[in-house]
Amino acid sequence: MTTITATRQPAIPLALIIIAGCIIAAIGFGTRGAFGLFTLPVTEDLGLTREQWGMAMAIQNLAWGIAQPFAGGFADRYGTGRTLAVGGLIYAAGVLWMAFTPNAEIMYLSAGIVTGVGIAIASFGVVMAAFGRVVPPEKRSFVFGIATAASSAGQFIFAPVGQGFISAFGWQMALVYIACLLLLIVPLSAALRGRAESVAGEADLPFMEALSKAWGYRSYRLLVIGFFVCGFHLAFINVHMPAYLVQCGLTPEVGSWTIAVIGLFNIAGSLLSGYLGGRFPKQILLSAIYFSRAVAIGLFLLVPVSEFTAYAFAAAMGLLWLSTVPLTAGLVGLFFGARYLGMLYGIAFLSHQVGSFVGVWLGGVVYDQTGSYSLVWYLGILLGLASAAVHLPINERSAPNFTLKTA
Repeated sequence: MTTITATRQPAIPLALIIIAGCIIAAIGFGTRGAFGLFTLPVTEDLGLTREQWGMAMAIQNLAWGIAQPFAGGFADRYGTGRTLAVGGLIYAAGVLWMAFTPNAEIMYLSAGIVTGVGIAIASFGVVMAAFGRVVPPEKRSFVFGIATAASSAGQFIFAPVGQGFISAFGWQMALVYIACLLLLIVPLSAALRGRAESVAGEADLPFMEALSKAWGYRSYRLLVIGFFVCGFHLAFINVHMPAYLVQCGLTPEVGSWTIAVIGLFNIAGSLLSGYLGGRFPKQILLSAIYFSRAVAIGLFLLVPVSEFTAYAFAAAMGLLWLSTVPLTAGLVGLFFGARYLGMLYGIAFLSHQVGSFVGVWLGGVVYDQTGSYSLVWYLGILLGLASAAVHLPINERSAPNFTLKTA
């Protein structure tokens, strides 16, 4: 193991890096958050079953998760700017291909694999790796909260905009316009150029050795396992909630605004999470978030569905939506340092996306088999309680294998 000199100060002002990164996060995550609005028009126009559409979204989430560690590792070693630029191009190409997809099999490729890989390479995970490189450790949770809040702002903006595009131009042209917006990521990525460097006291390990040592750390394993549940909740609600509300007698516009309300309240939730993460044990905060999600889902199922209850549930879930991200990324940075943040957060995010795959796919299967989403809602409650328990034993301290021994 060797050390490298301390990370160089960025030539680009920190404020500009954060602004550009936040806009990229907003565009990328906002687009992803709007895909649930296409459930009904796409399935009705192409004759797809809810399970087939759910499978396309599930493949997207899985492709996103599998590609994320590699995207993070590439950004760590070769630079976040070029990584995000390539990701923006792939992401736009996948969404554009979705607009001209004729059947389920091609949808698995366009909406699933290509779009999923593009999301991973242009994701807020890569943006946070860039932020982690240029801010001190004690401020990382707060800055990660800003990036996550920006992602939520994108969801708040893109949900009504996406629905407006669909209503005015049809789902196909809506996707074309969204693909054009995604191309803005390419020029914005120039502000985030640079790569991670080891600092004094940190080990400089090859990719597989770093991954092996990280997985040997019990607290990291628990964090990765618990993050599965976050993906399950988010993907199921994001993709199936608009259709669920229509099934309950509400309009598609209510469904789109429900997703927007989640994004709006998640801005506050993410900022609050990032702030509290610098002052209280992150694992305790994560446990509280997952427990609160289980309670929110339970209460939503107990009351009759109306516009008021839909928006109230969206507000509650919005506060808890991505509030796990700055805390999870903060713990990964604390465990292993900024040098491996992109890759090792990417591994945790892979678990998140496996959960997303299961949540989206299972939602479609259960609906097609039973005509209802009830079983998946109940499973979401149980998983929330389980994740709350898993996070409690996590130790908030550096992993010993990632610090150099002094003579």
